[in-house]
Amino acid sequence: MDTGKRLLSLDALRGFDMMFIMGLAAIIKAACGLFPGGEDCTLYTQMTHVAWDGLRQHDTIFPLFLFIAGISFPYSFAKQKASGRSKGQIYWKIFKRGIVLYLLGLVYSGFFKLEFSTLRFFSVLGRIGFAWMFAALFFVTFKPRTRAIIAAALLIGYWLLLRFVPAPDAPVGAGPFSMEGNLAGYIDRTLFPNHIYVKGVYDPEGILSLIPAIVTAMLGMFTGEFVRSEKLGGGRKTLYMLAAAAVLLGLGLLWSLDFPINKALWSSSFVLVVGAYSLALFALFYYIIDVKGWKNWTLPFVVVGMNSITIYMAQCIVPFRSISKFFLGGLANMCPESVGKLILALGYFVVSWLFLYFLYKKKTFLKV
Repeated sequence: MDTGKRLLSLDALRGFDMMFIMGLAAIIKAACGLFPGGEDCTLYTQMTHVAWDGLRQHDTIFPLFLFIAGISFPYSFAKQKASGRSKGQIYWKIFKRGIVLYLLGLVYSGFFKLEFSTLRFFSVLGRIGFAWMFAALFFVTFKPRTRAIIAAALLIGYWLLLRFVPAPDAPVGAGPFSMEGNLAGYIDRTLFPNHIYVKGVYDPEGILSLIPAIVTAMLGMFTGEFVRSEKLGGGRKTLYMLAAAAVLLGLGLLWSLDFPINKALWSSSFVLVVGAYSLALFALFYYIIDVKGWKNWTLPFVVVGMNSITIYMAQCIVPFRSISKFFLGGLANMCPESVGKLILALGYFVVSWLFLYFLYKKKTFLKV
C-alpha cells in the first residue's frame, strides 16, 4: 500500500459521519416512530443529544469530524513540503483555513439576516476551524513527543481550571461542572450574553472549551502521522490503533468519575472517550477499505465525504425539504402521519445525496 496516497477510508468515514447530519438520523427517528413507544426506544434516543452529562451516538458526530480533519493534515503537510512550500506559506494556509471556516460558521448562524445584535459568534464550523488551526500549528512547529506533552497539559489544565475555579455567579450548591456553575459558561455569557447558543447561559462551542477540542484534532493528527509511517503493515497498524483506542477508552472512563463525559463542556473525559470511538471506527474503515481493498460499497459514503462542508452549508441555503415535499408530499399525505414523516425524511436524504452526486460527477468539490 502506498502511504502517500489519499486514504479512501477517510472520505468514506467522513461521509458516514455526515450522513447523520444530512438526514440519516431523521430517517432512523421516523422509522422508530412507526412502532408504539418508538420515540422512547434506545435507537431513537441515540439520534438525539444528551441534555448535559452523558454520551449518545449523536454527540460523537462533531468530534469525529474534527478527528478526521486531524488525520488528513499530516498528508496535506507532507504534500505541501514536497511541492516546495516554505514554512511561512504553510503557516499562512493554516491561518487562512481557520479563518475561512469561522466566517462560514457566521454565515451558517445567519449573518445575512443582518441581525447583528443577536448573531451567534460561535459555531460548529468555527470550532472546527480554530481547533484544527491550533492543532496544525503545533504539528508543524513541534515534534511528536512535545505535542503529546502539550495535549496532556491542555486536557489536565482544562480539568483543573474548571474543577477549582467555579463560575463567580454560580447558584448555591451548583457544582463546577454543572450547566449553571461551570467557568466556561460564565465566560461566554459574561462576554457575549446575546451572542451564544443558549443566550445568557452557555455556548457548547464557546471560548474556553476550545482548549480540549484542540486535543481532539491533535489525536487525529497523531493517527494520520502513524498511518503514514511505512514501518508497519496495514494489519499491524490496525491492531495498534485498536489497542490505543482501548487505552483511551479506559483512561476516559476513569477520568469521567470526577470530570463527567460532557459534549457541551467538551470535557477531558469526553475527548478521550470519543477519541477512542473515533480511532476504533477509523481503524475499522481503514482496514476494510485501504488494507483489504474492499472498496465497491464505499461510493454512497465517498460522495458525501468529499463534499462534507458543501452539504453542511447547503442545508441552510438549498430548500431540500421543500423539494422533497414537492415530489413526495402528496404520497406522504395519503399515508398515516408516521409513515408520511418517514417518506419525507427519506426524500430529504435522497435529494441531498443526489445534489452531492451531481457535484461528484462534475468533479466539483468545495475545499477550504
